Amino acid sequence: MEFLKSQKFPTVAIHKVCSIEKAIETIAEIGENRGEFPFDIDGAVVKVDSLSNRDILGATSKFPKWAVAFKYPPEEKTTRLLEIEVKVGRTGVLTPTAIFEPITLAGTTVSRAVLHNQDFINDRNIAVGDLIVVRKAGEIIPEVLSVAEHCGAETFSLPSHCPSCGDLVVHDGDDAAYRCENLACPAQLLRNLIHFVSRNAMDIDGLGQAVIELLLNEELIKNTADIYKLTPTDISSLPRLGEKSALNLINAIEKSKSNDLSKLVFGLGIRNIGQKAAQQLSLKFATLENLMSATSTEILTIDGFGEVMAESVVTFMSDQNNILLLQELIELGLNTQSQKAPTGDGLSGLTFVITGTLPTLSRTEATQLVEKNGGKVSGSVSKKT
Repeated sequence: MEFLKSQKFPTVAIHKVCSIEKAIETIAEIGENRGEFPFDIDGAVVKVDSLSNRDILGATSKFPKWAVAFKYPPEEKTTRLLEIEVKVGRTGVLTPTAIFEPITLAGTTVSRAVLHNQDFINDRNIAVGDLIVVRKAGEIIPEVLSVAEHCGAETFSLPSHCPSCGDLVVHDGDDAAYRCENLACPAQLLRNLIHFVSRNAMDIDGLGQAVIELLLNEELIKNTADIYKLTPTDISSLPRLGEKSALNLINAIEKSKSNDLSKLVFGLGIRNIGQKAAQQLSLKFATLENLMSATSTEILTIDGFGEVMAESVVTFMSDQNNILLLQELIELGLNTQSQKAPTGDGLSGLTFVITGTLPTLSRTEATQLVEKNGGKVSGSVSKKT
């Protein structure tokens, strides 16, 4: 370090050689004064100074055994809570966000932090106007720790009606979430459309959030089916989108029609149904029409599905608005069949574990072959194997 300094490299002035007892004292001193440094730190490092001793101590493949880092607790600051903003997510959940007087934490200015749900607010008795304690969890995500001083106002409560559409907000006692269940809610519509066109769903390249917002503002789309009714003229009429961009987007929309059923099922945004569950549903029922008429009992036969997931599917598929939407998507020419569904049942009821090297197939190909013939592939051996 002294050599580097003599060669005019910038070095930290506070490095020193000392005993381990003195090192512990120095770590405490650095922690007390960290706010005065011209740079941000989250810890201090103790190293063996002798290069020959470093060689003896050695290193693992990931870190040296001659150095150890002490991490300081996240920096905490007090600020005034100005307001609580409530937004509606893709699944209708109302999420409160604290807006407070800007403070600097871990090198950045922050003025917002998610308050999660009503239980979180009640536990901390948070009210607008309070002095709140904020830190960055893991030095990254701002979070409200507690209230340092109450202003005397009542604890904040989530609204009884949706801030986006005005519909009544529903709260299931077993769930922390407060939810708007209006599928036509504008806030949900935007997020549903963003999810529908995303890479793991229908994967429509060029149809990002900004373009979707433009299409909604111009009332060119009102639901997911309207995406497939767009014309090049509709798109080229939007700001910053010319004929070439319009043609590329129309081609991407047309291409998405041939996606596997599992991408469409995931894109629908059914509550509690993720990407893997959408794939399982598509394999089990093979067509969208079969899935639309599936019963909870039939869905529960899928490995890993519980009553909550099965009920979510049945509820979605029995909603009249959703039925009309799905029928419209079918009429617009979207693929409604699983391209990976079993074509035979010769291995039905059998579970396989594939390991080692196969002479003529890769493991992925072998898995597909088993599933095509009605079998199941598991990652570990059990009595069902």
